[in-house]
Amino acid sequence: MSTGKGKKRIKNVPVLYEETKKQRGVMLTDTAWSNAVIKAREKGISVSEYLERLIRADGN
Repeated sequence: MSTGKGKKRIKNVPVLYEETKKQRGVMLTDTAWSNAVIKAREKGISVSEYLERLIRADGN
């Protein structure tokens, strides 16, 4: 996923949010994972970013 023109990612420095992401683990069925991959690709983002946006939108 692109951070925008002129923005370089630096380790442990947040770019898209006020906090950095950490590695997590989730259990998903193959169907749910495949659907997440398809949706993320349609939007041109990673599955991680797709789930982040989905969960943040649901929390507002």
